Amino acid sequence: MFKGFSTHLKRHRVKHLAFISLIMLVILVKVVLIDVVYISKQYEKKRIITPWGEKIKSGNLSVDYSLEQTLIDIENLGLNTVNVPVQIDIPSLTANTATLNIESKKKAIQLIKKLRYQGINVILEPYPYISNGELYETQLDPQDKNEWFRNWKEEILHPIIRDIAKPYKVYALCIGSNFDKFEKEYALWIDVANFVRENYRGRITYKTNWWYTAEWNTEKDGLHDTYTAKLNNPLLAEVDFISVAAYFELTDQETNTVESLVNSLYSTQIHSRHQNVYEELKNLSSEWNKPVFFGELGFPKRNKAAVHPWDPEPSAIPNELEQANGFQAYKEVFEKESWNLGFSVFAIGKKDEFKNYYPSHQSIRVINSWYKYNHPWRDR
Repeated sequence: MFKGFSTHLKRHRVKHLAFISLIMLVILVKVVLIDVVYISKQYEKKRIITPWGEKIKSGNLSVDYSLEQTLIDIENLGLNTVNVPVQIDIPSLTANTATLNIESKKKAIQLIKKLRYQGINVILEPYPYISNGELYETQLDPQDKNEWFRNWKEEILHPIIRDIAKPYKVYALCIGSNFDKFEKEYALWIDVANFVRENYRGRITYKTNWWYTAEWNTEKDGLHDTYTAKLNNPLLAEVDFISVAAYFELTDQETNTVESLVNSLYSTQIHSRHQNVYEELKNLSSEWNKPVFFGELGFPKRNKAAVHPWDPEPSAIPNELEQANGFQAYKEVFEKESWNLGFSVFAIGKKDEFKNYYPSHQSIRVINSWYKYNHPWRDR
């Protein structure tokens, strides 16, 4: 039997060699011409180079995004990056463990495969989904912090790195998002950052939530002041860029002009706080010599959008222009700052009557114009 098989190989050696050569050629074309040459050129086309540095122009996906709407939004908004969530199921606000949602993981991989061929960078985010999305991560406060961090590293970040971040070469990984209640667990967070560095070569970031300061606050600049704690957070030395969920409360007016909102970014009107959002963000960048990125920038399509940007329904009165004015004000204040890495629009990928943060037609025009004038590929 073996002799017959050997004879068969000898007789058809040329055919087998030709077949093997064909397979190797196909692999070579796939790896070199497509994965290296073609995809590299696509990424190069989407780079945004300005006189103030290279910029990220991104959009946050809602966890129920559709692939089709995502691709439409990328084109309409002129994005070069997408913040892709992987849903992390957490049963309660005091839970010590979380579970990676397998269907969300599969969906993220499916989307990332498409984005690679379009040259769209990915910021990958394990997205806390607490009590079926009914509760907010800002209120999460695990009873056993050591167990929570062990679970976060081994059961959440490790498989995300192994199965998504590394094989698909994502641009950046967000190691945590808006965990207000235990952001001060500095040593444990630094351990997370070190764990990620050991397993992943891409960029890492941490997304910290917005804050407020008030000139009349006697605790301002004190040891327990929220902004002071963020400014002194040693975790920020371990990341490549600092992400901020920029839902800063600006005014106490239901509607505002762009000029009023621009002024409020230098001195907030609400409750006469006179918070200088611009200066505080600039100082945060300067303190750690790291660029600041608006990891979430969004306004609901409602009156009072600049009063409580973090609230999807601050008013029952629809107002698409108020949302657009918010984006325009941030554009005018931050677009030309070298320390500002860019922004991510919250939220895209799903468009219906319940998505109050989805950009209005006026907002789309503003966002599309942000950095648009200096896209290098438009001159080619």
